[in-house]
Amino acid sequence: MTEQMVEEKILNKSKNGMGMLLLGILLYLAAIAAMIIGGITGLNENGPHSPFGIALFVIGILYFLTGWILFCGLKVLEPQEALVLTLFGKYIGTLKEDGFYWVNPFCSALNPAAATKLKQSGDVDGAAGAGGLLQITAGSQTGVQVNAGGSKKISLKIMTLSNSRQKINDCLGNPIEISIAVMWRVTDTAKAVFNVDNYKEYLSLQCDSALRNIVRLYPYDVAENIDTTGDGQADEGSLRGSSDIVAERIRREIQSKVEKAGLEVIEARITYLAYAPEIAAVMLQRQQASAIIDARKMIVDGAVGMVEMALDRLSEKEVVTLDEERKAAMVSNLLVVLCGNRDAQPIVNSGSLY
Repeated sequence: MTEQMVEEKILNKSKNGMGMLLLGILLYLAAIAAMIIGGITGLNENGPHSPFGIALFVIGILYFLTGWILFCGLKVLEPQEALVLTLFGKYIGTLKEDGFYWVNPFCSALNPAAATKLKQSGDVDGAAGAGGLLQITAGSQTGVQVNAGGSKKISLKIMTLSNSRQKINDCLGNPIEISIAVMWRVTDTAKAVFNVDNYKEYLSLQCDSALRNIVRLYPYDVAENIDTTGDGQADEGSLRGSSDIVAERIRREIQSKVEKAGLEVIEARITYLAYAPEIAAVMLQRQQASAIIDARKMIVDGAVGMVEMALDRLSEKEVVTLDEERKAAMVSNLLVVLCGNRDAQPIVNSGSLY
């Protein structure tokens, strides 16, 4: 079964909205004048009725009742806005250039995601706190709200979707919490409107799915014998140390899914990364232990070097001649002093050396 794709058609209509607005006003004034003149000449109670006056009066009444249809074709577009138009269910084109237009009054503007609020930049206004707002859950509780209103215009601006925190197991099975911010925009209005039911909810769900697919390939910290690139070779990739690489893979994953919806994912960034609360304390102890071991290793390496330097200098300067037993005792004392957690307390020997 082949999937039918709707191709975007850009309407290059002249911006004649102001002219049609003035024409509509003039026609309304003419209709009022026709009713007045027709009423005077055609409905004169004391004289004969004029067929022309009656017809004029009827025409004025009819236009006065139906003339508002002309104003339904007036459309105003601001910069970085688009309007998808359909006529009796058929897609006729998209207005993308800012200006004041007049189109067929029976055309309908279509935007199935008009009432969906993702709690993102450029998509949150005062109506978000108004009554009658229904909040629904999409994916990992990315903020999606739906109300009954909403403009039928489609924004072409770059917007940022802040994904809520998700609890995901990394490649080692450790539960972590992670969230991302996705910068995106609509590039093909026809695909966004006709290929998916609601392009905003579709993007939200794909962000959740892509995040889970990529995070499961990486450990939180660098681990041994882990292949994160899929080339069969162990590497040092990790969520904490390779955040830029992980974010770029997430962006590509999302883009591959939302291409059919006419969306472009410009950038994806990790905004929050931490171990889940149930293992955070244990992992903190593990990190502290690893840090202590590394610090101790550095201290021991430095202490051994200092002891070696001290013995060499004493032998070189012939300050004192020590046998092997005394050297071992000196090495032991120096290592205790240099590797101890507390300051050493000196003991002065007032007697002989031996």
